[in-house]
Amino acid sequence: MSKTRLILPNEFEPHKHWYPKALNATIHPMISFFLNLEQERIITRYCHMHPTVSSDKLREILNHRAKYFLWGGADLLNVTSAGGKRQMVVIENNSCPSGQKSMPLVDDNQEQGAYRLMVERTFKPNLKNLRNKIKGGIAVIYDKNPMEVSGYAEVIADVMDEPVYYTSFFNYEKDPSVKFVDGVMHVFDGDKWIPIRAAFRYVTQKPWNRIPVNSKTKILNPTIACLAGGRNKMVAAKAYDIFNAEIEQYGLKINMPETIWDVSKNEIPIWVRKMGGHAVIKVPYSNAGQGVYTIVTEEELDAFMALEFDYDLFIVQSLIGNSNWSSTTPAGKLYHVGTIPNQKNQTFVADIRMMVSSTEIGIRPLCTYARRAEKPLVDNITASIDSWSMLGTNLSIKNPDGTWDSDTNRLVLMDRRDFNKLGIGLDDLIEAFIQTCLSMVAIDKMSQTLVNKQGRFRMKLFKSLNDDQSLLDEIKQD
Repeated sequence: MSKTRLILPNEFEPHKHWYPKALNATIHPMISFFLNLEQERIITRYCHMHPTVSSDKLREILNHRAKYFLWGGADLLNVTSAGGKRQMVVIENNSCPSGQKSMPLVDDNQEQGAYRLMVERTFKPNLKNLRNKIKGGIAVIYDKNPMEVSGYAEVIADVMDEPVYYTSFFNYEKDPSVKFVDGVMHVFDGDKWIPIRAAFRYVTQKPWNRIPVNSKTKILNPTIACLAGGRNKMVAAKAYDIFNAEIEQYGLKINMPETIWDVSKNEIPIWVRKMGGHAVIKVPYSNAGQGVYTIVTEEELDAFMALEFDYDLFIVQSLIGNSNWSSTTPAGKLYHVGTIPNQKNQTFVADIRMMVSSTEIGIRPLCTYARRAEKPLVDNITASIDSWSMLGTNLSIKNPDGTWDSDTNRLVLMDRRDFNKLGIGLDDLIEAFIQTCLSMVAIDKMSQTLVNKQGRFRMKLFKSLNDDQSLLDEIKQD
């Protein structure tokens, strides 16, 4: 039954927790410079480039002490308008982000890299003054990405100087090694069930159906962060909209595609037509590139409409494509800047992942990497085209047996060799960081709204925001 491994201090081996191409890479000087920029320098530069932005409000946001969404990773697209105005657009912010295994070391002498930064800056401080005095161990639970998650487990054992219970917790797993008793997590170690006082979570597939929202065990990130937007694109879109209304007067805004939410399946063709026949349709509760459908032809729309889904409601977003084919929106069209053309003069769509965490000195960047699409952008669309191969950047591949793999050929490292291909500069990195922070704070504020003064999940309020019965039936409250 038990798939639990007990990890002791001093077990960390770097080669097990980085892709070989990242382990042997030399970080690009600009990335190193960016990661070491002090907060005040970032604020000064951003306000210099955006004169209408309130420096006091931006400082307040960057110093936001997250209560639930402490660790996030935004996926951003580098886009431009017909008039040449460039910006970073937030596609989503993930509550269990990957990135460490793709990040070259900033300091060759610190072989645990940003794994250790994350644990020292965010995980350990979050365990101070635990309200629920559970006598128990520390666990790391996961349902994908063992290369990276085991790295966190080994660093947590070092930083906390105690053994860590490292175990899988898959969706619909038979005889899982994790269970909850009266809100307290327990892990089976092969002999007995061990109570857990604190856990690091990398459970990405419907975490709310097996990790209770009202957990007494301290979990980073807790399930509420997923429901409030970290794994729920429907509520994330509403959180961004609400936060944008709050910060608009300060010259700040979360840049996002035009988003139509609470769309039933039979309404989708109407919205696609309204956007000029080009759109992105999303199953709101999927991730890792699953449940996202790019539509640029009638054939692709027909293929989508023929599919069956577990959920009742969808999101329709404006599609960012090439200059000849992008969605029509009230704000105009946006196009991918894309990579610098290769020797065949081909430009590829690329997105940037910016991982950050909430610390005692504000939200700080941890690591960043990029991913490019499989095929280059084309100027003209034909009926037989597969738009996802040109626009989809996620590297995760779901195998037939339910396990996950990764297409590392499309990984773009922030090293001396790859970074220049992205065609971005220091101001773009700062913009990506600010957008990541804004979206993170929006989701954390939504999380706080969805929890009452007693620390309990407000199911009625959540239902008013996301009235999808299939999802509501999945949520495990206690």
